[in-house]
Amino acid sequence: MALAAALPGLDVAGSDIVRLAKPRPATLFGQGKVEELGALIAAQEVELVLVDGPLTPVQQRNLERAWKVKILDRTGLILEIFSDRARTREGVLQVEMAALSYQRTRLVRAWTHLERQRGGLGFVGGPGETQIEADRRAIDDQLVRLRRQLDKVVRTRDLHRAARARVPFPIVALVGYTNAGKSTLFNHVTGAQVMAKDMLFATLDPTMRSIELPRGGPKVILSDTVGFISALPMQLVAAFRATLEEVLSADLIVHVRDIADPESQAQADDVHDILTSLGVDEATPQIEVWNKVDLVSPDAAAALGAQAARREDVHVASALTGAGIADLLDDIAVRVSDAVVDDTVRLDHGDGRRRAWLFDQGVVQAEHVEDDGLHLSVRWTTGQQRRFHAL
Repeated sequence: MALAAALPGLDVAGSDIVRLAKPRPATLFGQGKVEELGALIAAQEVELVLVDGPLTPVQQRNLERAWKVKILDRTGLILEIFSDRARTREGVLQVEMAALSYQRTRLVRAWTHLERQRGGLGFVGGPGETQIEADRRAIDDQLVRLRRQLDKVVRTRDLHRAARARVPFPIVALVGYTNAGKSTLFNHVTGAQVMAKDMLFATLDPTMRSIELPRGGPKVILSDTVGFISALPMQLVAAFRATLEEVLSADLIVHVRDIADPESQAQADDVHDILTSLGVDEATPQIEVWNKVDLVSPDAAAALGAQAARREDVHVASALTGAGIADLLDDIAVRVSDAVVDDTVRLDHGDGRRRAWLFDQGVVQAEHVEDDGLHLSVRWTTGQQRRFHAL
């Protein structure tokens, strides 16, 4: 229901939970349920049916024929929402690539009536290009063009990331399930005007701002990322990897949770799964913000506060009212204020890339050339040390 409400212009007529003992390859549902739902759809003059799950191309085609309506499965609906939300050039390209990759799978067995086409003369000619092959080739050509355009955007992002790496400001990334309140928290802390609404995927494009942490804390770069969701389509994970990779370079990950949502723990598990699939290092420090505490009862808020007090990595807060934000910022300041340590690094003679990175960071105190390689005396923070070893 929340996904349907996130797409503007939709008037949700109703919903139903259909229990399936065994999904049917042709129609997903049994014949009796297909007829029952078809009658209900016709009676309410429904024009679009949403299925909260994956549909094969054959199932989608057969159900559309049976019900005489347009059908979107979960992936198709999310792609529609993303297409409506994308604002920047990168976001538009990423969504278009994901949509084309999805459409390419929809061509499977969708044009079987055209596969009787034959090429050549008489009966000796091999089969000519079928409609499905022509459509697939057109999509592949368009995907190649989009990847080239996106590569230019990604290179620009890499340049920006490299420029930030030369400036020793810690990066703090906000992650979390969609509609957990990341953008509201980002706006509260930075004073920015990032779109923040009570809807899924209100913002897609990552936003970064530098802020001065209170009580003499260091300046940090705060990053607001796209929200996650359960069963995030693989097309979107692939298309948005360049955007989500901002999380990989973070010195601290702040996981924002909607603690007022009954599914908060399941959502948190989904976020952890996606972070793992992205390759986020387990050594990267993480803290949780149990957001929207203003939406729970006073007794529940007190219980959450007592539970969080027993953990060092949890803060109970409300990004809307500002409750708990000061303590959160103090904790971030402590966690990113790494102590500077002296260390020795040995590099191979040909390892010019990592040597250049160390000099760009300004951490090299002395350098000695030995038979077994370059020995550099460095003075750096643990965050810089972690980023260096990730190169």
